[in-house]
Amino acid sequence: MLLEKIKTLAAQHQKENISTRRHLHANPELSYQEFETCKYVQAQLTAIGIPFTVIATTGVLGIIEGKNPSKRVIALRADMDALPIIEENKIDYKSNNEGVMHACGHDVHTTILLGAAKILWTLRAEFEGTIKLLFQPGEEKNPGGASYMIRDGALQNPIPQGIIGLHVHPGLNYGKLSFREGRVMASADELYVSIKGPGGHAATPHQTVDTVLVAAQLITSLQTIISRNRDPQNPSVLSICSIHGGNTTNVIPSEVKLMGTFRAMDEVWRFKAHELMMQQAKGLAIATGAEIDFRVDVGYPTVDNEPVITKAAWKLADDYMGAENVEETEKRMGAEDFGYYSQVIPGCFFRLGVRNESEGIIHNVHTPHFNIDERAIENGVGMMAYLGINLFQ
Repeated sequence: MLLEKIKTLAAQHQKENISTRRHLHANPELSYQEFETCKYVQAQLTAIGIPFTVIATTGVLGIIEGKNPSKRVIALRADMDALPIIEENKIDYKSNNEGVMHACGHDVHTTILLGAAKILWTLRAEFEGTIKLLFQPGEEKNPGGASYMIRDGALQNPIPQGIIGLHVHPGLNYGKLSFREGRVMASADELYVSIKGPGGHAATPHQTVDTVLVAAQLITSLQTIISRNRDPQNPSVLSICSIHGGNTTNVIPSEVKLMGTFRAMDEVWRFKAHELMMQQAKGLAIATGAEIDFRVDVGYPTVDNEPVITKAAWKLADDYMGAENVEETEKRMGAEDFGYYSQVIPGCFFRLGVRNESEGIIHNVHTPHFNIDERAIENGVGMMAYLGINLFQ
């Protein structure tokens, strides 16, 4: 039975897979700079015997053909980049690259896909179809490496019927998985605002354009747009996260800069909100005499889990893990460039539990102390291989 074979192989490879994860964790690289990681993935695929091509500069596309390769095509995806965070974990495999850390678990994702690839290659005579392995750069930084993978043909020749991705979930205990149909993660757009005007002495504000006051008014009015123009049942978040202007107590600065992020679960509202924000900035500029440059750097779309493939994947997860270990995941206003794939072909993005409170593995992603219960790797490897073999059969 293939299920038992997959579980056996995942267990047999666990020690080797942990070694892979620790190597990747100790050698993180920032988005679009994953040159050594790309070489490492190529070396691993070569050792297994899997053919591949390098695309999107630092991405790798592997191909595994089973029996009747054209019968069905499934894509499995992992991201590879790290974050500009100083790691504070006291572990033997702590980052060797000061100021760069795998604080979002992409080292785990890459390890899992490599581990699943070993199993799929071993069992290729026992399943039908083609499996595409997408090792993707740049998930953490606009415009998102997924967009480059798609641009360079990752979803072409042959076209997959669906794509599967996973993400570590520090809020979910080791031994658990979680799925959700429909929209599961938000879009993410970056906001860059420059407010300019004649600065001057703080004692004579009437002779200046008070750029700080204009910035305050803009921040407040942008929040009103979100709260008064959006359906309250349609999740959306606007956060201004950076304000820069001035350097002393008695001079009104000639420029104030703002940076922030806008998240939405609905693509129609997303772009309507862009228009409303820019209109608000234009009107405030007219009212105050300031010059306001309001730029929206359009980022990742929503992650939309297509119901048919998600239901099928969820059922297979019940079979593999036991239904008691598979939950419904929550909607998250965080973003993932997996959304680019799910805009093109049916996709399912699920969560892998990595939490272990008894061992202090409790910290969230994007923090200096993030880590995982490495036993979760075996679950992830087996689950990805099982989905690759069974979906659309």
